[in-house]
Amino acid sequence: MCDHHNKSLTRRDFLTKTSLGLGAVAMSSLMNPLSMGASTLLGPNGDPILGKPHFTPKVKRVIYLLQSGAPSQLDLFDYKPLLNKLNGQELPESVRKGQRLTGMTAGQTSFPLAGSIFNFKQHGQSGAWMSDLMPHTAGIADELCFIKSMHTDAINHDPAVTFLQTGSQFSGRPSIGSWVSYGLGSDNKNLPNFVVLVTKDKKGQPLYSRLWGNGFLPSEHQGTQFRAGKDPVLFLQNPPGVTSESRRNQLDHLEQLQQLQYDALEDPEIRARMSQYEMAFRMQTSVPEIMNTDGEPEHIYDMYGSDSRIPGTFAANCLLARRLVEKDVKFIQLYHQGWDHHGGLPAGIKKQCKETDQPTAALIKDLKQRGLLEDTLVIWGGEFGRTNYSQGALTATNYGRDHHPKCFTLFMAGAGVKKGMTYGATDDFGYNIVENPVHVHDFQATLMHLMGVDHERLIYKHQGRRFRLTDVSGHVLKDILS
Repeated sequence: MCDHHNKSLTRRDFLTKTSLGLGAVAMSSLMNPLSMGASTLLGPNGDPILGKPHFTPKVKRVIYLLQSGAPSQLDLFDYKPLLNKLNGQELPESVRKGQRLTGMTAGQTSFPLAGSIFNFKQHGQSGAWMSDLMPHTAGIADELCFIKSMHTDAINHDPAVTFLQTGSQFSGRPSIGSWVSYGLGSDNKNLPNFVVLVTKDKKGQPLYSRLWGNGFLPSEHQGTQFRAGKDPVLFLQNPPGVTSESRRNQLDHLEQLQQLQYDALEDPEIRARMSQYEMAFRMQTSVPEIMNTDGEPEHIYDMYGSDSRIPGTFAANCLLARRLVEKDVKFIQLYHQGWDHHGGLPAGIKKQCKETDQPTAALIKDLKQRGLLEDTLVIWGGEFGRTNYSQGALTATNYGRDHHPKCFTLFMAGAGVKKGMTYGATDDFGYNIVENPVHVHDFQATLMHLMGVDHERLIYKHQGRRFRLTDVSGHVLKDILS
């Protein structure tokens, strides 16, 4: 096979392949980006990837707890006593201002205001408002940075979560974790840069692997899903009869063949494929070690809650996220479904909070007690908000809320953001933003900034256009930075 490739290279082929290459070598000796102190290197397609961050990062690692289905901010964080006072009255047109509705409530002839049936209190020295649904998270209120003025372009779940994760409502773009992996690389060569954990056995809005996909970036930057059960990563283990030594020998010979193929075609996906093969080989040892939590002490299980003993639950995934952070995995994405409460919201949101409140608070406290919160950022939130009026019938004990992209809440904790802060505000009806609006691209730009990346400079040329996570907009929220 090797001789065949060598014989196919004629003198003309050699001169064709090297004529421009020799010129590039000469030019690089005159214009060495490293010798000039540049902060970028050229990637396989000639596009800039980071040799080092653009500036000193405040965040080394991110744990993103995405609450799929869109939690109701009005029943968790955004306290609006006026809604309780006007409960059952019509949403004034002067507040709605003809804004777009989903197909689920566009046919309603009445839009009765729905106050929350849950009690709100202020917590900590910061005085953050939170409902009694999240007592554990309320206990760490002074660690949190709330953004109550988030808004998005999408009104339905799939485009909204796609927009939040990739910067575009259309599928095919790289996810946030993939951009981070592409730009910053890895701090642990035995585990993926970008790990995905999905709560098992949850129903709700569907989650697709493209949400953590690499899009048009090289494929080694896609998120790697760790699952609960015997095989955390599919197709990772050797089949019966294949030893680790024989697998190593196979990969060594395969690399020689792939290198010949790359020399002939210069397709970057060939190198990406080999990189994935090598990572899979190393993960055969590292993944079982990281997934085995038997060595965790009892008080840690108690901190995260009883569900933390059940692999695949949100609590168990939070504990696993902490273990991955300890191993310097750069981007960890948790997905938890079930927040889509068009009806039966009181019962539904109680169940969701029971599953997520204690583990979320435990994760932040656990990171802090280990000194990891100093350079780790934790993010909690959904893809959009919920309406202040009831979808369907409103009763004294039951109501639902439709999608509302014009305002929602998320919170962050840890490195780079101010503690005990609330940024942005909505009106007394909880329908429109009246202070410091934050677009999804602003949030993404800020996240990249905290990791030392200028979102306008981390780009990838694809099909004749230069793409970035934030597309053509996005501003860093400097007021929330510590």
